[in-house]
Amino acid sequence: MVPKGYTAMALFPFIFVHDNGLKKNGILINHEKIHLRQQAELLIVFFYLWYLIEYFIKLFKYRNHAKAYHSISFEREAYINESKGNYLENRPLWNFIKFVR
Repeated sequence: MVPKGYTAMALFPFIFVHDNGLKKNGILINHEKIHLRQQAELLIVFFYLWYLIEYFIKLFKYRNHAKAYHSISFEREAYINESKGNYLENRPLWNFIKFVR
């Protein structure tokens, strides 16, 4: 279920991991939970539309998949805050907007 090259994926309301041992990785799971919150805020379908549009804009800009992926606002928010265990408890609504650039 998880695409090649990725360790986990959040598809509301589930988190899929490449290897069951990763279920105990708190940072990885928190990263994916941040994505679940983002998805819920955008009523799921709009999250995926925004994600794809932003990815293709960044891909056109950088001409590099990894750079485009890591510069998506949703990914930036999740990577920056994944190690903060209580991040979702205090996260403002639509906080990913701060990471759009």
